Amino acid sequence: MKKDIILSGVGGQGILSIATVIGEAATQAGLHLKQDEVHGMSQRGGDVQSNLRLSTDEIYSDLIPQGQADLIIAMEPMEALRYLPYLSEDGWVITSSEPFINIPNYPDTEALYQELDALKHVKKLGIETLAKENQMPKSANMILLGMAAPFIEIISPEDLRKSIMRIFMSKGEKIISDNVNAFDLGYNSAKQ
Repeated sequence: MKKDIILSGVGGQGILSIATVIGEAATQAGLHLKQDEVHGMSQRGGDVQSNLRLSTDEIYSDLIPQGQADLIIAMEPMEALRYLPYLSEDGWVITSSEPFINIPNYPDTEALYQELDALKHVKKLGIETLAKENQMPKSANMILLGMAAPFIEIISPEDLRKSIMRIFMSKGEKIISDNVNAFDLGYNSAKQ
C-alpha cells in the first residue's frame, strides 16, 4: 500500500507541522517515507508546497509525478487548485475554504469555490474560523490534518493523534490538548 500526498499552503500556516506529524506517525508505524524539501517562500505569506510519500514497500523518489497524488492537503483554496495537475483521477482534495489573500490579483473567491466544487472528491471547511471559535487559533492546521485523516488510510487516525501528542509534548499540556482537540474537530467534520 502507498499514499502520495501533496501538502500546500502559505508560509506561516503550519504546513511543516502537518508534514512532521504525518512523518513521525509513518516512522512509528514502520512505513517507508520520502519527503522532498518544503518548496516555496519560508517567509510568512509565500506559497509553500511539499511532497510526502508513504508506503509499505521501498520508495525510490521523493517527488510525486503528475496525475499520481492520492491527496492534496491544502491550508488555502487557491493553493489546493495550484496542484490539481498532480492529483490522480480518484484523488481527494482536503482544503480550507477560507482564502489567504496575499497577492493583489488573488482570484475571485466564488470562482475558486466553483472550481473546487466541480472536483470529483473534495472536502472543504472554514478551519481558521473553527479554530478561533474553539479558542485554539494556532491549531487550524491540525483541524485540516484531522479532516484528511480518514483519507490517509495507510496511517490510522489514532496513530496520527498519538504522533501529535509526542511532537507537542515539550510544549505543555495546553498545547497538546489544543492540537488533539483541533485534530478531533477536523476528523469529526470529515465523517459528516
